[in-house]
Amino acid sequence: MNALIHRLRATGPLISRIVAALFGGYAVAALSSVAVLALPMTKPQAVLTGMLASFAIYAGAVIWVFAVRSALKAWAGLIVVAVPLSLAAWSVS
Repeated sequence: MNALIHRLRATGPLISRIVAALFGGYAVAALSSVAVLALPMTKPQAVLTGMLASFAIYAGAVIWVFAVRSALKAWAGLIVVAVPLSLAAWSVS
């Protein structure tokens, strides 16, 4: 039992970063692709811009998650970015 707790403490932050990179990065990229529709451009151009930008945003989010010092800062950074994007995406729908 003690070895299991030790193993979870050792691998927990890494697993948290992987989950943040996969799902948090996807959420930020998806929110940004929808939030682009709030920009003053035609709808087809906004959809194309959002789709193309989402790939770079997702890659940047993955890099961010593994570049910061702790998993908590990784999650906090994703949340700080996701809140204004969700407000912009909500205004579009």
